[in-house]
Amino acid sequence: MSHPVDFDVIIVGGGPGGSACARFLGEKGVSVLLLDKASFPRDKTCGDAVSGKSLKVLQELGIKEKVAAKPNGKVKGVLLSAPNGKSFVVSMSKPGEVETNAYCVRREILDNVLFEHATKVCQFRERVQVTGLLKEHSQVVGVKVKDLSLEKEQELRAHLVIGADGATSVVARELQVSQIPSEHNCVAVRGYYENVSGVTDNIELHFVDDLIPGYFWIFPLEGNMCNVGVGMVMQDMQQRKLNLVDEMKKALEKEPFKSRFAHAKLHGDIKGWTLPFGSYKKKLVFDGAMLVGDAACLVDPFTGEGIGNALTSGKLAAQQALLALEKKDFSQTFLQPYEANVWKELGAELDLSYQLQKYSKHKPLINFIFSRAQKNPKIAAALSEMLVNETPREKTLSPLGLVKLLLS
Repeated sequence: MSHPVDFDVIIVGGGPGGSACARFLGEKGVSVLLLDKASFPRDKTCGDAVSGKSLKVLQELGIKEKVAAKPNGKVKGVLLSAPNGKSFVVSMSKPGEVETNAYCVRREILDNVLFEHATKVCQFRERVQVTGLLKEHSQVVGVKVKDLSLEKEQELRAHLVIGADGATSVVARELQVSQIPSEHNCVAVRGYYENVSGVTDNIELHFVDDLIPGYFWIFPLEGNMCNVGVGMVMQDMQQRKLNLVDEMKKALEKEPFKSRFAHAKLHGDIKGWTLPFGSYKKKLVFDGAMLVGDAACLVDPFTGEGIGNALTSGKLAAQQALLALEKKDFSQTFLQPYEANVWKELGAELDLSYQLQKYSKHKPLINFIFSRAQKNPKIAAALSEMLVNETPREKTLSPLGLVKLLLS
């Protein structure tokens, strides 16, 4: 015997993917409950980059201007440097365009704007930890939760459960999704620094000798602040037995960074997190459930950017949820188009980024690629198209196309 539902949809996780999904559903009159174990505003360790793809969804949500008005670093381009010192800048603007196409916004700010926007049209509960899923036969029909303030446990039922609870997703674990292999997982550390010299309106990605196959980044924030960090594929880090906090500190003690950080001050601690790459095609739909964002393993394998893909997947999940509610069909089979649409929208871009990530592990190859890009404006333009296009499927450069460009 089935039980009555408390909500049409329960969304677990109030980050970008979860909040976007909740807003898209709530404004259509769907009964949504948005759950998060934290209390907003809250910090989230991240690179803080908000790309053109992110801005497109924020525009659809009606909050692009609100985010742009918050403290941020406006980004005009991406500077990439090779181990041999060769560097080039990729523009984040289309020819003749003056509008900013990317920002760096601290997640404490960005996520709070998204969460507040979502909770205007849905119910929400903060400081609530999902501890398990409710199932009838093989169908997900709700969640088990623990109120962290009251130490009270409860069962909540819904037609659909959407897991947007990040890289360590409880929903994905309870659905027995296979664990992501270490070669498709990234470890990153970041700190907030003040008074870094030589900072411009470019995001900086440095492929440094000692950090290959990882990279060092400097992202401009508001005022005189920067998000500074190091990222490396987990498998490579484990094989080399590295501590990334130590490696980041070592990098800051050598040129070209030593002089730039001579008067810089670290605010708070250097913090770490994991990024599940979209090079691992995870199962995203189940009877009564879907996964979005980091819970769905959708982080870009080359840039490490995940906000845009989280927002995009949240939108796509909302679209499929609306159809499921209309047809009253919450089976895996009916929800399958969501997974197909995610890979249609993001798959080609993620595949290319994975190829670029593999190239970046080979020092001579990345020196060659960057030297060619420095001399060949077509290569820089192709990379710019990857970064600027708001619609992922428009990013038509293929791995073969990149090779042809490099050899041209």
